[in-house]
Amino acid sequence: MMAPLTDRRHLWNDGSALEVHGVVVTRLTPGPAPVLTAELGGGVAELAGGTAQTTLVRLDVPLGGAVGYWHPAAGWDRHLAADWMTGWRAIGLADSAPLGCLYDGSANTLLAYATDRLVATTHLKFGLGERTGRFGIWLAMDLEPGEVCRIRIAEPGRSHADTLRELARWQSPETGLPVPDAGRTPTYSTWYSYHQDVNAAAIEAEAELAAEAGCGLLILDDGWQRGGTGGGYSGCGDWEPDADKFPDFAAHVAEIHATGLKYMAWIAPLLLGQDSAARAALSGFAPHARPEWGCHVLDPRHAEVRAFVVDSCARLVQSYGLDGLKIDFLDSASAYASGTHAEAGNTADPVPTGEPAAEGWIPDVGTAMRLMLAALRGRLHAALGTDFLIEFRQPYTGPAMLEYGNLLRASDCPADAVANRVKSLDLALLAPDVAIHSDMLMWDASAPAEQAARQLLAVLHAIPQISMRLADLPAEHRAMIAFWLGFWRDRRDLLTRGPVLAGRPDELYPLTTVTDAERAVAVLHTVNHLVPLDLSGLREAAVVNATDSGRVVLDLRHQSAVRLTVSDACGRTIREEHTRLALGPSSVAVPPSGLCLITPITEV
Repeated sequence: MMAPLTDRRHLWNDGSALEVHGVVVTRLTPGPAPVLTAELGGGVAELAGGTAQTTLVRLDVPLGGAVGYWHPAAGWDRHLAADWMTGWRAIGLADSAPLGCLYDGSANTLLAYATDRLVATTHLKFGLGERTGRFGIWLAMDLEPGEVCRIRIAEPGRSHADTLRELARWQSPETGLPVPDAGRTPTYSTWYSYHQDVNAAAIEAEAELAAEAGCGLLILDDGWQRGGTGGGYSGCGDWEPDADKFPDFAAHVAEIHATGLKYMAWIAPLLLGQDSAARAALSGFAPHARPEWGCHVLDPRHAEVRAFVVDSCARLVQSYGLDGLKIDFLDSASAYASGTHAEAGNTADPVPTGEPAAEGWIPDVGTAMRLMLAALRGRLHAALGTDFLIEFRQPYTGPAMLEYGNLLRASDCPADAVANRVKSLDLALLAPDVAIHSDMLMWDASAPAEQAARQLLAVLHAIPQISMRLADLPAEHRAMIAFWLGFWRDRRDLLTRGPVLAGRPDELYPLTTVTDAERAVAVLHTVNHLVPLDLSGLREAAVVNATDSGRVVLDLRHQSAVRLTVSDACGRTIREEHTRLALGPSSVAVPPSGLCLITPITEV
């Protein structure tokens, strides 16, 4: 079991070292020196297991022009922290991923790395050394005899976005779960619109409106299950429909399918509610308490827990004809990743002291989770083939999870358009080839349509999840939704499969742009930020003004004769004109939350 890593004195000890693309890789524990192997596009250092103690390795570079450090769990904290400010973090299959990028003022990489240790727990920390002027990343892991950890170091100087996408693809499994077309369609979610106050009649009525608006998938969130009331999770564990809300759940699912929508339901299979009938049989496998939620967390290292989770999820899909599941709170298993959960109220040992480990016991949480999810994938594949949907949300969205989930969602950020933009773009860097969903979208139904639209425009690069009561929205809001979902559907592959560029992470991605051979889409999120455009060879460029300003400033690479078509937030054409845009900055009037379509022409 990994020992606590609290002593700062070892962080800059000398050890066996090598240099990869200017990055010094140092092994700080006894054992064979790291071995450098050649690999296309980046060097790889290999660390071999076999020592009796935790293997600790450091990657470090001179500070240079660094302005920030990106990693999957960065959140709002993207600054250059000193090494003594950051603590050790346990990451693994159920929480984050082992990769990161130090970048400069042009958002180009100075140090970017990834490891292939995606399942078992790795402890890491990072930060600037005040006395050395170097930025370091420390990785600590228990490597079994014969086990090898590969650390890939990317060449510096490229954009952080391109570099991270390349590293994430290097990490991604070749046997990823396919994404059915329904996973790449606008989605309606019941969470912010209804919370736990759901019932068959209300959801069936909303489904018809969602289909009319252009959605292709509906997610029934928390509240459908028996005991799903009161705002907490005290009823979790039985996973049977609430008979008062859904008298015939299978018939209800069929009604949703009749609207043309695919249908998923929420489940949190590791939560064991204090009021659930399942608690009597499973409480011994759930020592970690969440009293504020009214539940305990099941420990997936036990074979009994893994079997319970797989059976609960598979039974729900097969019994009622669902197309998939939104599987929530898998990151709660991280409570068992450190090897101890002796927090307040959590003093029970996972295996009784003095007794041998039970059959099927797996010491590492990540390894246990992978076995559990692989079994679930097998059950669903046997029942539905490849046409099923599984949603995971941050932070359990690392590359290794792509074998078991095909929809990755930004974590909860109700009505926070900036957070939704940042989180979904972070996800797109971490998993560039799967379906990235926004957090559910909510807004003030009494606000002007252009303000409501800001929530949707923030996530045009992802698959939007609408979560407003459509029947209660004013006509302007419904027109706005229909217009922008139509715009999104027409450019779906470009927006969700293209190489999105968004600027510096520490500036919270002020401008998102994506271009293919014929079209470009640029979404401006920050007032007074230039929108660079190269219209060469394009048949259309769409500039979306996701700000409060009534103007955007285009920065053209070439003088161009164009036709401008400007629309408001609801898609009504404001003006259409032929003009010549000069080389360099040109100010164009575009209403807040409006659209400017630019079509190159041969003459004015």
